[in-house]
Amino acid sequence: MRKGKIHLITFLFCLTMPLAMPREADAKRPSSAKKRNLSRLLERERKKQTLPAVAAVVIHKSRIVAEGVAGYRKKGSKSKATLKDRWHLGSCTKAMTATMVARLIEQGRLSWDTTIAQALPHLADDMRPEYRNITIEMLLSNRGRIGHEWDVPGLWPVLWKREGMPFEERRKMAKAMLDQPPKVAKGEYFYSNCGFSIAGHMAETITGKPWEDLVRENVFVPLKMRSAGFGIPWKAEPIKEPWPHNKDGTPVRPDPMADNPPSIGPGGTVHASIRDWSKFVIEHMKGARGKKSGFLKPSSYKRLHRGRKIKGSPNEYALGWMIIEREWAKGKKSDDRGRCLQHAGSNNSWYALVWIAPERDFAVLCATNIGGEGIFSKIDAVCWAVIQNHLEQRRR
Repeated sequence: MRKGKIHLITFLFCLTMPLAMPREADAKRPSSAKKRNLSRLLERERKKQTLPAVAAVVIHKSRIVAEGVAGYRKKGSKSKATLKDRWHLGSCTKAMTATMVARLIEQGRLSWDTTIAQALPHLADDMRPEYRNITIEMLLSNRGRIGHEWDVPGLWPVLWKREGMPFEERRKMAKAMLDQPPKVAKGEYFYSNCGFSIAGHMAETITGKPWEDLVRENVFVPLKMRSAGFGIPWKAEPIKEPWPHNKDGTPVRPDPMADNPPSIGPGGTVHASIRDWSKFVIEHMKGARGKKSGFLKPSSYKRLHRGRKIKGSPNEYALGWMIIEREWAKGKKSDDRGRCLQHAGSNNSWYALVWIAPERDFAVLCATNIGGEGIFSKIDAVCWAVIQNHLEQRRR
């Protein structure tokens, strides 16, 4: 795959649907009560959408009630995907970076008002003055005015080489991006992988621990997400994990160079099994419903889930979550609006999509091992089929 092909896709919010030690959370494996098998439905949808493989989970009342997987790890192979397989989550990583920051704030190691200049004093003299007072919360809500990594001539090829440690590469990226004019006016929304990565670099600089270690300690370990990691580290042969695919269905050899470099890792390089990803989603669904959790305080969830207006769009962006209203997501209360937490993620050879409907106390997660232009509508359609199936089951 050519280097220029792997940029993380800017999140699409025009959807086609009609629609110290870290505290341990209640992260036990979801209830062993019998789950509906979605595999037949997913196989039908997989063929309809011409996807190599697809996996999905439905969560209701804080447990998995339905799950399934269909298709093949690599186009042309006989190796079938399983529920234990790991999937690249792309920009769904953003909610994990924001959650890690919230945990550090609860530990007293950061503040929502920590500015770039305060966290990165070694860059303060060189950065443009417009960025000095940008806070970590502004970065995590895509209000940091930071542009794209490809806006700086020659930066992406340099980052692609991965010549330094991840921490050093993020510092290199931050220095380059903070020397560029702001992408938008003060307070305006602009979706930026580099903005999230600068937030991650602020956290790692203040704590002295790499972003990867901070996410492990504050997200993966307390939630028992044992399959979770970064990039695409598994071997290509024998085929024991899904291969990524380009939009035309061409398999991409799954080695570390098949993913974006760690310089933009906080914006989207986490992988996990869909069951482990569901543990993270369950905690956010609890928080969105105001339920007590040993993972984060209610005030932290409110901060993470508070939407900010996007000019020209009916949707809002919170901290790593898109806020979207859907009729099917309305609960039974008179003031329910059908408010959802949603996000999609791709590195152009995978796609992941999650919907959380707090008013109805359920969530749907889908992942596939193909990415690129046009694939969003396909995984979107699969997710909608799973949602419809769940709603039909609830009506019975």
